Amino acid sequence: MKFCTEKISISILLFLLTINLNGQNQVPATGPWDDEKFFNMGYSLGFNVMNFRINPSEEFTAMDSLYPGRGPLSPGINIHLVANFRLNQFFDIRLLPGVSFGQRIINYDSQSLTDTLTYGPQKLESNYIELPLLVKYGWRMQDIKPYIIGGLNYRYDFYAKDKYRLERPVYLRLGRPDLYYELGTGIDFYLEHIKISMELKMSAGFNDMLVHDPHPDYPQYCNAIEKLKSRIWVLSFHFE
Repeated sequence: MKFCTEKISISILLFLLTINLNGQNQVPATGPWDDEKFFNMGYSLGFNVMNFRINPSEEFTAMDSLYPGRGPLSPGINIHLVANFRLNQFFDIRLLPGVSFGQRIINYDSQSLTDTLTYGPQKLESNYIELPLLVKYGWRMQDIKPYIIGGLNYRYDFYAKDKYRLERPVYLRLGRPDLYYELGTGIDFYLEHIKISMELKMSAGFNDMLVHDPHPDYPQYCNAIEKLKSRIWVLSFHFE
């Protein structure tokens, strides 16, 4: 799944770069929406899908035959402010502080013939404060502007807990901060008094987000995982 999504991202970016080669010679329309301002602000609403790249613990799975895997995907939401700084006709710097809400599910499969326990799925919720800093490269063609975008995003999960909650059957804990690299593509649509953008972006975290502190009663949930790295897909609609 990881290789498939990354190949799709690369294909989309190569397609847009091909459009750029054909469209840079076109004269931008002098439409009613002002695209020459150094600074402008707006807001962004989006939908996300959060997931993990799971590295099972080879030592534990070989001994106990317990295998963690990704569960079904669940949609979440993103709410951001947009601060855009125009460098020239092609490049912009964008700062998008905001919040996002979502969840991930990890399923467990036991292949031990002597194991009579049923391992339930682990539903891990995350509520992030985000601070993305991105570089946008686009080329205006009449009243639309295809672009690619990339940069870094610092996320802090304020829902993550310092201790296990006894009232919930969740036997994994996540760390709070993480740094992500982001890569995406989108299109600006220039209307009379507003610019609306549709953007698809992929985020990949650098850090292992699993807190390696096993639950005292159910340590196998944590011990079966060597690393958890975040993967987030976001479909956003920007209004500027």
